[in-house]
Amino acid sequence: MSGKVPAARQELITGFYAAFNRRDLDALLGALTADVVWPDGSKGGSLSGTDEVRDHWTRQWAQSNPSFVPTGFRPEKDGRVAVLVRQVVKDKAGATLSEGQVIHVYRFAEDLVSEMEIREI
Repeated sequence: MSGKVPAARQELITGFYAAFNRRDLDALLGALTADVVWPDGSKGGSLSGTDEVRDHWTRQWAQSNPSFVPTGFRPEKDGRVAVLVRQVVKDKAGATLSEGQVIHVYRFAEDLVSEMEIREI
């Protein structure tokens, strides 16, 4: 991935993934707008608002141990930021269930994430 994404956006996104990986729900939700639109990667469709996102992540972490590491950033023509992400999902015993790369695309309102989209590679 190439292109120039502002350093502040890269830092925000990198911090977001770090908070996710350490299960810091307050930091995660603090980076989202109250009316965020978030994909439901497990069921399809989308979640609306931080309450639904909180419930989704709480359920997800109770069932598995996902981790996501951003490895590249690219600006989109419409102002969104595309992030190449290395994902590893393990079960609660530590066995790997899946691993690979995906692209997460973020839309921002001011300095908060207002929408995220998942693109398969």
